[in-house]
Amino acid sequence: MPFVSKDNPLAVSVIKAIRTGDVPSLRRMLAENSGLVTSRIAGINDECSSKGESRTLLHIATDWPGHFPNNAATVAALIEAGAEVNARFNGPHSETPLHWAASCDDIEVLDMLLGSGADIEAPGAVIAGGTPLDDAVAFAQWRAAHRLIEHGARFALWHAAALGLLDAMEAHFAGISLSQRYPWGAGHPSPPDEVTVAFWCACHGGQQHAAEYLLDRKADLNWIAVWDGLTPLDAAKRSNAADLAEWLRGLGAKSAKELG
Repeated sequence: MPFVSKDNPLAVSVIKAIRTGDVPSLRRMLAENSGLVTSRIAGINDECSSKGESRTLLHIATDWPGHFPNNAATVAALIEAGAEVNARFNGPHSETPLHWAASCDDIEVLDMLLGSGADIEAPGAVIAGGTPLDDAVAFAQWRAAHRLIEHGARFALWHAAALGLLDAMEAHFAGISLSQRYPWGAGHPSPPDEVTVAFWCACHGGQQHAAEYLLDRKADLNWIAVWDGLTPLDAAKRSNAADLAEWLRGLGAKSAKELG
């Protein structure tokens, strides 16, 4: 698989075509340059280049903030030309294009990738090395998270709480265990209680009914998350869940700053 510098004129042109939705030019370059569709672009900015990072053209098409013009047609053209839908980012994580589409809430592209064989359970996320669903929930990309579950993605209690899936939560506590994936990753020296984590995630997702359900099951109202230093109240405020934040305040919830 050839590596191409981001400063290479062909790389500059193909990146521009992808980001501007110029599908005819993209198709022409792919047809005229054998191996381009499977090439890796070495870095995109100077910092990445210095770290030896590289990504595929599908990664460029699904990169943040996503939703580039004609993005579905662009992704279709890349896949038709032979792009590998499960290719990995080369760097501090190993995310696939599906991870990136999920992180951008790009439903149309997400559906296209899954329809073309993308691994819905691919590990490697920036969130604890997890799946595309882990990214979607952590980054509050709710449409993508729900869509992944519709496609059959396995989910844990914290995902269900963040998405307000009360039936799944009730089934879990009735003894039908959900996936045992955790947002802090494997090997944490002292994993927090899963109910408290799920409660925090419910607040992150603005899901008051889920939060009430979990608080009744002894969740810690003022737990400070190990990944971003926020309490459930902080998470609700960040998500602009004003009614939930007011309800939490009424119960005595505090911010991390107040607890500091």
